[in-house]
Amino acid sequence: MVLSKEEREEFLAQPHVGALSVVERPDRAPLTVPIWYQYTPGGELWIRTAPGSRKARAIEVAGRFSLLVQRTEPTVRYVSVEGPVTRTEPDDDERAREMAARYLPAGKVDEFVAFERKELGEHPALFMRPEHWLSADLGPG
Repeated sequence: MVLSKEEREEFLAQPHVGALSVVERPDRAPLTVPIWYQYTPGGELWIRTAPGSRKARAIEVAGRFSLLVQRTEPTVRYVSVEGPVTRTEPDDDERAREMAARYLPAGKVDEFVAFERKELGEHPALFMRPEHWLSADLGPG
């Protein structure tokens, strides 16, 4: 069953780990990597990544990317979005904390953000406007 607009946006807004795909080279299949993301229904989806990473370079060249999120319980459900990068914003502590709080227990957020700052460096935010959607719930109808 295809999800309604509201169902797919609500599902995408949940804290799933996404699979980001972007064309890196014309002679290869798309680069696909797991990534944390943030989305608010009706808005833009955003990710954070290190500048100069393979995915950041590929996104810069392609100007767009896709993201797939899924679950297996209580039914198999997925949402895939694809669209253009609308802007890139500099890294900041507030955005880093927002993303970490989405995926980690409250007591681990500050520790993770400190580790990220010290060991991993800057992670600007790349914003994408979802243009194309695929979605389904493969459970009983």
